[in-house]
Amino acid sequence: QVQLVESGGGLVQPGGSLRLSCAASGRTFSSYGIGWFRQAPGKEREFVAGINWIGSSRNYADSVKGRFTISRDNAKNTVYLQMNSLKPEDTAVYYCAAEAGGWGLPTSNKYAYWGQGTQVTVSS
Repeated sequence: QVQLVESGGGLVQPGGSLRLSCAASGRTFSSYGIGWFRQAPGKEREFVAGINWIGSSRNYADSVKGRFTISRDNAKNTVYLQMNSLKPEDTAVYYCAAEAGGWGLPTSNKYAYWGQGTQVTVSS
């Protein structure tokens, strides 16, 4: 079993940056694919970025490509989401999730474990 805790959210101006962290407990963390998802008020949850178990493969939603970077440090049981050039439409609660297949897939129903989320607000 894996427990996930997100941190690093907050209020930032358009064009600014934030780095989210997803800290995991569990000895098998390094075998899980990790995804970041987000949900804005009144909208469905959407995939943002995913990374495979070893960090050699990443995928991104088109809306964040070139602005967001996902990475992981298995020695620290932590996955990061570096968010640059933030836009008001990036405002949402951001969740990290773990999937046992190890691939970091863009499909939320593949993920068995979820964190509680961290709020990101982009506003001037």
